[in-house]
Amino acid sequence: MGKIIVPPPVKLISGLISSNLDLMERAKELLQREYGALELASPLFPFDVTKYYEREMGPGLLRQYICFHPLIWRERLPEIKLLTNDLESSFTNPSGGREINIDPGYLTLENLILATTKKASHRPYLRDGIYAELTYRFIKGSFRELEWTYPDYRQPQSIEFFNQAREGYRQQLAEDKQ
Repeated sequence: MGKIIVPPPVKLISGLISSNLDLMERAKELLQREYGALELASPLFPFDVTKYYEREMGPGLLRQYICFHPLIWRERLPEIKLLTNDLESSFTNPSGGREINIDPGYLTLENLILATTKKASHRPYLRDGIYAELTYRFIKGSFRELEWTYPDYRQPQSIEFFNQAREGYRQQLAEDKQ
């Protein structure tokens, strides 16, 4: 019989998509009230790998990734996704569409997991209508994409950001052991 070992807490991350920079800042402020200070934020870059969100959110979309300093227990991911869904719903445009997309997840030393409401064969069900998606695996010194990894997460600047966030997480775990 295997020995049961509780894994360490994880690094909360989120991806933001919007054309409204003020709204992105407001969303980050609200998220920090819930989950603590940001540790790292990527530069803004164009979200131009797909037109999926344009019909609802309009053109000129920008992408930013963030990670939070406080660690969380991975079991909290569904409640966090439900909160970010509520937050998205509170920011709607005149036609009723979202003005911002907020996708939470977490990273570990081994992988990056995103929360989603969309069912698929590679997404295990967690609870409350929320599924987990394995987005990256950490292999030979870097996060690596999988066949279903979203196109924007495949971009070099995305992988670079999450590698940097992972290094901060690794150091944080080492400090917590002391």
